[in-house]
This record gives sequence, structure tokens and C-alpha cells, in this order.
Amino acid sequence: MDPLLVITNSDAGTADEESLERALAVLRERASVEVQATGDPGELDGVLHRAASRRIVVAGGDGSLHAVIAALHRRHELEGAVIGLLPLGTGNDFARGVDIPLDIEEAARVVVTGEPTPMDLVVDEVGEVVVNSVHVGAGANASRRGARWKERLGSIGVGKVNLGKLGYPIGAAMTAWNPPVLRLRVEVDGEIVNDFDQPVLMVAVGNGSSVGGGTRLTPLADPEDGKVDVMISRSVSPRQRLKYAATLGRGTHHLQEEVDYLRGGSVSISGESFWCSADGEIYGPERQRAWHVEAGAYSLVLPTPVAD
Repeated sequence: MDPLLVITNSDAGTADEESLERALAVLRERASVEVQATGDPGELDGVLHRAASRRIVVAGGDGSLHAVIAALHRRHELEGAVIGLLPLGTGNDFARGVDIPLDIEEAARVVVTGEPTPMDLVVDEVGEVVVNSVHVGAGANASRRGARWKERLGSIGVGKVNLGKLGYPIGAAMTAWNPPVLRLRVEVDGEIVNDFDQPVLMVAVGNGSSVGGGTRLTPLADPEDGKVDVMISRSVSPRQRLKYAATLGRGTHHLQEEVDYLRGGSVSISGESFWCSADGEIYGPERQRAWHVEAGAYSLVLPTPVAD
């Protein structure tokens, strides 16, 4: 097969390095492999500039995958790109949503035996990309709080076997008790689906199904279908918030009366100031944001489907 360029995070810890070595042993049985560690966008850009015809393999979590795809998009090199993924992150939400094994050696076998599969990409009005999910309102607040809890709990345990993955559920539960209630206009494919007279708890735009290490925020989202899933929660009363928090943990919140669940190719949100969490990065405050789907923007190597 084609030579592989494995891009790693230079800040990875010892446990990640040990896992990576096991994955590299699998890859080297089938291909020539070069490993490059990057710690900032400039280093990443330099590595991609020298990639030539080698297939890129991302060794990292959702943030690492986002960084590589965003860089390729900026360089106008994403179209036609085939990317492999070795999930070494804490959450690995995009990997779990597309059935890439979280066992690192099994994931490496997928890289060399799997099937390149077209993946959708979400792009905003200024050209920034979202690989997995973007959400506003309580979700963004939960991410801000969850990041702090993830850091605290990540020190409890050994390596990847720690409590860091509980950060987002804890942040979500805390936010549910004292959430921001926002008056927002939400449009999907140009149609108003929520207006200012209907306050919202949060709005999520999902290309992938889960965030925060397995919380299934848009549980039906499929990054191969050319659409994003839009979840609008109007669970603003204390009783509704309690029910929403409980069902969010089970991935059934989208079935509640106070929740609308839609699918479309473009989404815009406007209104009073809100924060966004896009692939785990927090930005804002904003008054208006818009996103659209670029179907089949790149290919990700996924497990070969089992024949019926």
C-alpha cells in the first residue's frame, strides 16, 4: 500500500507513546511509515507541505483530527484526501461514531485493511470547519465546565484508564441546574424552526453523534448522509431541565416533547449573545453564526463492511 505519514501530538504523554508504538508495529507490517510530531499550526502546516503522496494517518483524538482536516481545508488539499485515524484521545467521539475501534491495534489494522469512505464536513460562513459537532447555549456552558472537570478527573487513574471522560456529563449536569436561557432564531435550510418568542436551553448541530466522550447529543447523526442533525431543546423550566439532563445521559432526550430534532444541509443561529463549542473549542460571544454541509469533503478509512 501507499507509504503512511503518521501525525502525532508532540504533547502526548508516555501512555500515548506506548499505545502508538503498538499501532506502528501493526502498520509497519504492511507499509512504509514515517512519524512526525506537531505541537502548533505552523509545525503541522510544514509537515503537510512535505507529505507529498503519502497517506496521512492522524494519531490522536477529536482535536487532532480537527486540526489536520482544518489545515488541509485551508491548504485546499482536502478534496480527494484519504485519512486514517488512530484514536488516542480521551473522548474519541468521532471515531466511536463511525465504528473505528478504540483498541489501538485494531484501529491500526483498519488503517491498512479498511475502506476509504466519503465523510461530510461542516463549514461556517468564515471558512472554519466542524468535523464532529457544534452547539450553543447550555451545551457550550457544559463544555466550558466539562473541560475543567476533565482536567481535574484526568489525574485520577493511570494513563487512559482515568475519570477524565466523566468531565462532560458532570459539566452537563451542573449546567442543567443553572443554565443560560437564550432567545434565538434558528433556521434550517432557510426555514425558521425556532423564533425569539420560544426561549431555548441549547441548540446542537451534529455531523457526528456524540460529544464529551460518549454523550449522544445528536444520536441519529451520520457523517455520510450529506446532512447535519439539528437538536433544539426548549427545556427551560426546572422540571423540564431535570428530565432533559436525565434523558441526555441515555441518549433519548431528542424524543422529549420540549425537543425538536431536524435534519438539513444548512443551519443559522442568531439573536442575543451566545457562546459556541465547536469540536471542543469554545468561542464567542456571538450574535449570528451559520454553517453548511460539504458532502463527501474527504475520505476516512473505516472498517470494511461485513457482507450479509
